[in-house]
Parts: sequence; C-alpha cells; structure tokens
Amino acid sequence: MMRNGSPLMIVEDNETDVMCLKKAFEKSGVGKAIITASNGEEALAYLKGDQPKQDLRIPNLILLDLNMPIMNGFEFLDAVKSDARLKAIPVVVLTSSTSSMDMNDSYNNSVAGYIEKPMDPEAYLDIVRVLDQYWSLSYLPTIN
Repeated sequence: MMRNGSPLMIVEDNETDVMCLKKAFEKSGVGKAIITASNGEEALAYLKGDQPKQDLRIPNLILLDLNMPIMNGFEFLDAVKSDARLKAIPVVVLTSSTSSMDMNDSYNNSVAGYIEKPMDPEAYLDIVRVLDQYWSLSYLPTIN
C-alpha cells in the first residue's frame, strides 16, 4: 500500500476516467483517500488552500490529464513546479495524448512519469497496481 495517510489527487475532466481510476484503486485494495479536481485551476486552488473551510491534506501523488478546460495540465505543471512548497509532489501524467512533444514537454516540467490512458477500463487496474508498487517503495518528501 502507498505509504502514509496522504491522499492521492486526480486532476481529470472526464468523469468516466475518474470513475475507472477510483474503481481500479478499490479493486486493487489500495486504501487511499482520493481528491479529485476537474481542471488545473480547481486542483491548484485546493493545493494552495484557497477553498473555504477546507481540510487541507496535501497529496503525495498527483495523476494529471493534460487536455482540460480552464487550466490545462501544462499550465498546472508550470504553477506547481514553480511553487517551492508544492514542487516536490510527484506528478504522473495520465493522458490520451500520444504526442512526443507532449511527452517531452511533460518530462521537461519534471513529471515522474507519462502514461497513456488505456482504451479498456479494466486496464486501469494494471496502472494502479504499478503505481502502488512503486510508491510503496518510494520515500516521498514531507510537504509543509
């Protein structure tokens, strides 16, 4: 299981993809609190504590889509990676984009990984298992 009680954040505008990820976490037995945001602006507001009466729990992993309305994944990455308090949070891009330019730009923005969204909803389970194995072994920085 992923270390510590920090939540996972999913930044994704497609509710079907969010549902597939949540089901995959449930099926795999990863007992992780999940925070969702439908775009980068909403996710950034959460991370900065800008939401009223918010019980702020900084995630120790962010799964990020690139193509979203309002604030896309690249704009979100720019904001997070330029914030001294947030830049250490590992971000894994989970997108339908197969563009080598998108992949290179993501890695140039310090992402921890780039994964193409599967066509088969059941394949999300494989992604979750790999993420769980990796992050169970990794020590993550403490975010203050």
